[in-house]
Amino acid sequence: MTTAKPTAEEISVQLDVRLDDLPWRTSGLGEGMFQVAIIRADEATWILVRILGKPDVQVYSEHEWTCFLDGVRRGEFDDLV
Repeated sequence: MTTAKPTAEEISVQLDVRLDDLPWRTSGLGEGMFQVAIIRADEATWILVRILGKPDVQVYSEHEWTCFLDGVRRGEFDDLV
């Protein structure tokens, strides 16, 4: 796997793993909750994010995810809740 950002489907094929079989962590119970799975392969770490019950999976680099979490911790998204 290269360090260019792959799609979720590319990760699935390259690692020979079904996305639904990943160890997803869920933000809560019920429809619309976020799920996150972390994939470490070769030199890269990829964070996969989806909404429970939806087929689309977003892929983020470790750097993108770290920046997002930093923004959450600093309250940059507090006005959205």
